[in-house]
Amino acid sequence: MKIGLISDTHSYLDQAVFTYFEHCDEIWHAGDFGSMEVIEQLRDFKPLRGVFGNIDDKAIRLEYPENLRFHCEGVDVWMTHIGGYPGKYSPLVREEIKKNPPKLFICGHSHILKVQFDQKLGLLHLNPGAAGKQGWHQVRTLMRFDINGDKIENLEVIELNPRY
Repeated sequence: MKIGLISDTHSYLDQAVFTYFEHCDEIWHAGDFGSMEVIEQLRDFKPLRGVFGNIDDKAIRLEYPENLRFHCEGVDVWMTHIGGYPGKYSPLVREEIKKNPPKLFICGHSHILKVQFDQKLGLLHLNPGAAGKQGWHQVRTLMRFDINGDKIENLEVIELNPRY
C-alpha cells in the first residue's frame, strides 16, 4: 500500500498534492481539513481516511472521528489530530497508547514535521507537518510511505513551495 500523509491544510489544498500523491493507494489526513471542499477534492482523487482537527466545524466532525484506529496490511495504525509525541503524548491518548500501543501513531496539530521512533513503546510516530498556508511554519510539508505487510518502508518527506 502506498500512502500519502497530509495534515493541517486549513482550507488550502496545493495542487501539487495531486502530483505527489498520484501513485498512492490512499490518502490519510491527520486533521484540520478546514473545509468540506478540501475533503471533497481529496476524496474524489483517492480513497481518504482522516480525523477531525481542532479548527474543523460540525459538518467535518460528523463525517470524521477524533481518533481513528485501523489495520493497514499488517500494521496497527492510530491517527488523531492532537496526539503529542514520544515522551510527551497528549493526555487525551496517553493512557491508551501505554496500554495498547499501535505500530504506527500519526498526528498533526503542531505544524512541526516529525518522524520519531518511540523505543519504550515500540511504535513509529509520524507528523507530516502542515500543508496549508495558515500557521507559523515556514515550509509546507507532506509525507509518502509504503506499508508492505507489517513493515513501514520508503518514507519520503516532501516540501511544497513556501507558504507565502
